[in-house]
Amino acid sequence: MELHNLNVIDLVSELHIRLRSLNNQLWHQSHDIHISNSEWYIMSRTYKKQVTISYVARQMEISRQATHKFIKNLESKGLVEINNAQHNNKDKCIQLTKLGEECFEQNRAIREKLEAKIIASIGAERTDQLVQILNMDWGLDNVSS
Repeated sequence: MELHNLNVIDLVSELHIRLRSLNNQLWHQSHDIHISNSEWYIMSRTYKKQVTISYVARQMEISRQATHKFIKNLESKGLVEINNAQHNNKDKCIQLTKLGEECFEQNRAIREKLEAKIIASIGAERTDQLVQILNMDWGLDNVSS
């Protein structure tokens, strides 16, 4: 696909899809556990902490039902454990298991290698500029149709 004909939104989206795909490909070259992008996202939100399922659902901006499905998948793979919340018996908390933390850390190493490749390709200064641009307030919160 030719990237130079895309607008900003499609360009950012296309590069995001490519990076996620490459990350998944590199993960699967040396690991048998299939972890979806949504599952990685949940793991990133629970790394080194215990959070409620409702917190994860709010962060992902998807239904609690969909969040439960992803969390059950992670639990069946031995990557998270589910416990009752201390402050509320109705709410459940999740946290990564030892295997979950190991997988997350190994995947983080893959992402760091991809980032190093980007830096080697476009340069450290441009990478820093890109990070600054992506972290800026783009004024999108008050956009109406």
